[in-house]
Amino acid sequence: MRGLERSGLSATHRLPPLTMPTPDPTRFVLMHTSHAGNVGAAARAIKVMGYTELVLVRPRFPDVLVREETRAYASGATEVLERARVVDTLAQALDGITHACATAMTPRDFGAPAQAPRAALPPLAAAGHRVAFVFGGERHGLANEDVWRCHSVLSIPTAPDYGSLNLAQAVQLIAYEWRQALGGFEVVPATPPPQWADAQAVQGTLEHWRAALVAVGYLDPAAPKKLLPRLNQLANRLQLTREEVHILRGVARAMQAAAGAAEDGRRAGGADAVSRPGLHSPPPDPASPDVQPPS
Repeated sequence: MRGLERSGLSATHRLPPLTMPTPDPTRFVLMHTSHAGNVGAAARAIKVMGYTELVLVRPRFPDVLVREETRAYASGATEVLERARVVDTLAQALDGITHACATAMTPRDFGAPAQAPRAALPPLAAAGHRVAFVFGGERHGLANEDVWRCHSVLSIPTAPDYGSLNLAQAVQLIAYEWRQALGGFEVVPATPPPQWADAQAVQGTLEHWRAALVAVGYLDPAAPKKLLPRLNQLANRLQLTREEVHILRGVARAMQAAAGAAEDGRRAGGADAVSRPGLHSPPPDPASPDVQPPS
């Protein structure tokens, strides 16, 4: 707001205040990661869904958070990397968490049943827990002991014959589903809202096209049949915008100009009168099905 005041904007021209999202307490825990790029890509996946808390349990490289490859794959999500912690045990990573979700696809002898995120997460979101999502390493996933420490198990449904997901991909999918369960973000429009043409503008366009079609010899005004009502229905289905009406009327004007030039050429009998097929050719045969309007 102070920036707006310095810019000299009056109160009536000030933009509405932005609604900043409340910091989300969700935690993402990565166990025994071996590739720095996956850590960076996971940080990016977390931030793009509005989360900031990342904890690594005994990664392969102790300095993974500051490695060049990690930062490159984070693609600007440096805030997540700067806040991230490295700990020795899952118990430390889950400190303060009231519900931990393991992500595992390997069948186990016992434990919580695996559920798809879309089915399991909405009830969890409504329960008010401090939630952590626990992901295994790239090579071996989560150990049984780590899964049993968690309250629930999530499994991302994949094709039956190929269920291999990159670690960062799995983080992105879970982060998205959890965000949707929490209410999601609004889609930011990529284009301005359309300016629809009103009925008067559409009817004016159709009348203009009627005159243009008569000018080029396509429409016989003495026997129009159902051409104009069909064009009216077409315009209704298209739901024309103001800009599209301008375009269609421009086309109609060009048709009329071309027809007028062709007629002038025929009257003058000049050499150019037959230089443009379709404009200076003889009038179409009214009986031809190719030029008759539909019945």
